[in-house]
Amino acid sequence: MEKWLLKNNKVDFKQMSQRLNISEILCRILINRGVTDDESVVSFVNSNINGLTNPILMKDLEIGIKIIKLKINENKKIRIVGDFDVDGIISTYLLYKGLTECGANVDYEIPHRISDGYGINKNIIEIAKNDGIDTIITCDNGISAIEQIAYAKSLGMTCIITDHHDVPFKEDSDGSRTLIIPNADSIINCKQIDCEYPFKLLCGAGVAFKFLQALYEEMGQGKDKVNALIEYVAIATVCDVVDLIGENRIIVQEGLKLLNNTQNMGLKALISETGIEGKKIGVYHLGFVIGPCLNASGRLDSAKKGLKLLLSEDYEEAKCLAKELFELNKERKEMTLKGVEDAIEIIEKQGIRKDKILVVYNADLHESIAGIIAGKIREKYHSPTFVLTDAEHGIKGSGRSIEQYNMFEGLFMCKDLLLRFGGHPMAAGLSMEPENLEKFRVCLNTQTTLTDEDLIPKVYIDMQLPFNNISISLVEEIETLEPYGKGNHKPIFAEKNIKIAKATILGAKKNVLKFKFLSTYGKTIEGIYFGDIDKFKCYLINKFGDEETMKMFNGVSNNIRIDITFTVSINEYMGNRSVQVVIGNYR
Repeated sequence: MEKWLLKNNKVDFKQMSQRLNISEILCRILINRGVTDDESVVSFVNSNINGLTNPILMKDLEIGIKIIKLKINENKKIRIVGDFDVDGIISTYLLYKGLTECGANVDYEIPHRISDGYGINKNIIEIAKNDGIDTIITCDNGISAIEQIAYAKSLGMTCIITDHHDVPFKEDSDGSRTLIIPNADSIINCKQIDCEYPFKLLCGAGVAFKFLQALYEEMGQGKDKVNALIEYVAIATVCDVVDLIGENRIIVQEGLKLLNNTQNMGLKALISETGIEGKKIGVYHLGFVIGPCLNASGRLDSAKKGLKLLLSEDYEEAKCLAKELFELNKERKEMTLKGVEDAIEIIEKQGIRKDKILVVYNADLHESIAGIIAGKIREKYHSPTFVLTDAEHGIKGSGRSIEQYNMFEGLFMCKDLLLRFGGHPMAAGLSMEPENLEKFRVCLNTQTTLTDEDLIPKVYIDMQLPFNNISISLVEEIETLEPYGKGNHKPIFAEKNIKIAKATILGAKKNVLKFKFLSTYGKTIEGIYFGDIDKFKCYLINKFGDEETMKMFNGVSNNIRIDITFTVSINEYMGNRSVQVVIGNYR
């Protein structure tokens, strides 16, 4: 059972509301998100494209622009080296499109997930040299490519890195850490300690976009031309699960406006193929429809197929590619479902459920979906999870974490057992020799400081909100906080001791539960629940009995009272608009 926690910041919300001319409820939500001073509140509520920071503040960006401008003028061959996930595909697209429009002699390379692995490698560099490439520019990778960049430089090549990943380091015997920086001609990554760029949470495509903002200005291209690329940056920003605050929020906000009227042939074909044509495209469609199809190309085929879709200018070709990606994603979904079922069986049968950090090994798993499965298992058990499988050289896999556990630091403590590792606090990748598997599981679990309390799922509630206070105007005001995502989740409210006047099971699959609630003061409001309905019914029967539960379903007066967490929305039907609460948790 999850733990409900009510956020309780000591602020004079009434005074804040009067000062800023917004509701006390909106003030409370913004404070809960760390938006505290008046200027930040105003810019958050009224954010627009003018809120983007001047890219020139990014360390080495000006140097990178001068290099690229010189290479364009000298017609030198430039090669972009990207990555095989959505962020990598989009970053590559942006740089290829942008450099081409600025007159560059440019092509691209994306490593193959299985045969190449992540990031630029020696083979890619050798091929580039043989192809007469003068300059390599990376995107969504490169900051940890110390040896690879050194090799490219030894061959006389110019190297520019655009990346957003953490800067690598080495740890000395006394525990102190020294950052290791590749010997590139320009390193554009706002996570460098001496980088003055104020916003540190851009994805790889976000960094590539900032580079293009400055390049377009230097090459005399219009602002409107570079701003038109924001629709692609929005896809990468959502799919790379970076915090939707600051510039990221502006990028997604502005990008969605363009995406809903996109002129890109490939995106139009994909939108049609996935059945979302005519719908208002939002964050959900980027993260769970469009993004996974692009990602599937890099998982089960070649990421270049996803890039080719975005570059396509022929609608018939785009339709064929969109269909291929859609089918690949269907295959990926089926593989994932089977992989999750197998992982659960392994956890339950092998007795590793007692571990605070789960390490699941499945020799038959396709390595490209290890991370997805790790995420699903993490959600089910609320435990940091690594999913590993056999690879060409040893064992390889990915991990997904919870907020209370820094996965990268956990791997660092076990580094002597690993061949390679890298990642973030919330996600990581690794490889090892097969004989180290059990040692790795033991090492992670003996080194961790996670407590039993850390492993209890937490539901953070913005505020208790009586149903009588919910109105269409309030919901519309709350909607100004969109788009929602990591770092800016949809506001969660709670109310207790709610009377259920009636409950009805809906949907062809009987998987939707609709409620008519009565507030303390007799106000009726509709609610809807998309969770496990059988589990909900069993809970009520165990708590209140069969008779009272049947009365509830028959719309007869009953003694059932529950507490719920919920979000608010507007239900539109046959031209009528009404407030609706969407239930998240109950007790």
